[in-house]
Amino acid sequence: MKSIFKTIALSASMMFMLSACTSDFEEINTDPDAFTSAPYTNMLGYVITEGMQQWGTSLDVCQWAGYVSEVQYLNNYEGYTPTNNTYGNRWYNSYWGYTQLQDIIDRIAVDGASEDYKQMRDVAMLWQNYLMYNVANAFGPIPYSEAFKGKEGVLQSKYDSDEVVLKAVLENLKTIADSFANGYTSSDYGLGISDFLFTNPAVGKGLNKDDAIKKWQKFCNSLRLRIAMRIVNKAPEITKATCEEIFNNPTQYPYVQSIDDQVYFWWQGTRPYFEPWYNNSVTRDDDGMADIFIDHLKKMNDPRLFVYAKPAKTDGEYRGYENGASLNPANIHAISRIGAMFRDNASGFSPLYKASETYYMMAEAALRGWNVPMSAEEAYNKGVLTSMAENEVSDENAKAYLEGPGKFDGSFDMLYFEQWVSMFKEGIEAWSLYRRTGFPTYIHSSISAPDDKGKVYPKYPGARSAYKGIHNDVPFRFPYPNNQFSYNRANVTEASQGIENYVWGKQVWWDTRTDVH
Repeated sequence: MKSIFKTIALSASMMFMLSACTSDFEEINTDPDAFTSAPYTNMLGYVITEGMQQWGTSLDVCQWAGYVSEVQYLNNYEGYTPTNNTYGNRWYNSYWGYTQLQDIIDRIAVDGASEDYKQMRDVAMLWQNYLMYNVANAFGPIPYSEAFKGKEGVLQSKYDSDEVVLKAVLENLKTIADSFANGYTSSDYGLGISDFLFTNPAVGKGLNKDDAIKKWQKFCNSLRLRIAMRIVNKAPEITKATCEEIFNNPTQYPYVQSIDDQVYFWWQGTRPYFEPWYNNSVTRDDDGMADIFIDHLKKMNDPRLFVYAKPAKTDGEYRGYENGASLNPANIHAISRIGAMFRDNASGFSPLYKASETYYMMAEAALRGWNVPMSAEEAYNKGVLTSMAENEVSDENAKAYLEGPGKFDGSFDMLYFEQWVSMFKEGIEAWSLYRRTGFPTYIHSSISAPDDKGKVYPKYPGARSAYKGIHNDVPFRFPYPNNQFSYNRANVTEASQGIENYVWGKQVWWDTRTDVH
């Protein structure tokens, strides 16, 4: 009997001890020195950095834009099947980044600190929309209206058209722009040291919080201009209204107008945060300059040639190479490489928005007859001079160019060529300019010739293309990630109707070209 009582007593004692341990478990196993949640500034900085790893500067899309070409492992244009790396990484990172920023926004609301963190909230919302713009711009239709409703049980999101997404992003940016214009209280904490675009002195401009938010405000309105002009062939009324609203009211809607305002992401310069083109050059020498780019710069006697490219090692000449040529060059050292400013600095930059872009868009608006502050010629000249300054070309050489081969002839053709030249290193934006306008265009004797309308095709997609005779252009879009076909098959299959070989066939909504397939 004693044995039984001892057993009962021991069991009760153990149950009490276990109960006590369980009730204290969370307290005992919580590090008193650890954050219960990450500070807002750390989250913002991490999302910006990871976003720039994916969207900042990509050599592959710079091939599609006509800037660089592979000279060792030639592009045969058949590597665009769905995967979860490369293009899939950009997709994943953007949706991940959106949710991280939403956590910031939600926490600010719950804490009742909207006035103290209004700058943080507005910038988080701006970057969310920047990410969604990039995804829709590159992929076309994407999950959007249902994409962030996992808590509501939506695990397989429908795809919204890129028309719906881009118009929504444009409206969102208008709301954010109005919030910027309404100002901030003196108690606003700002963005903190992890604002890697403007506040952090090690990688940005080192501005105080009020000056930094002004730069973000200009970035917001400049993005509105960019997106509006992107959709001009489909929604000209929206483009016109947006351009006139911003260009004619810079007090309420300030935008990037000088190289001091332009938006560059400066890399830390230590592993793993090397500038991507520099990081690529450490172990590889695959990419030379594209012939269409070098040939155009030489034809125009453009002084930016000596900044954008290095002379060939063999003879000191500036020489490009056809992207996707049938054979490797006889001597890869006879091909120019990317200029030192853009590839030789571990702590170099990735451009998000250059000041020159503003003036080219203003010139286009003027050519279309819209009400903007400058004539087309004035805005074009300002764009060229700003681009020259961005690339450290002397005023003397810049003015000589404008008075000579770069003198504006009043055509959209010349405007688009100049905008293309100025966008060097902005691969996705230049690829988008090409998809919207068809520029640059060049004859390639071995691939294409003028059609019956006198139209000439660019040197795309290359003589060794696996799709030669099937497709006559660079990819129209990024391929959807493989995970979408695994976990959201019905919706991605529906969105893929009309797409051929994952990146051709159906064009994105705003691409109205009729001579590509």
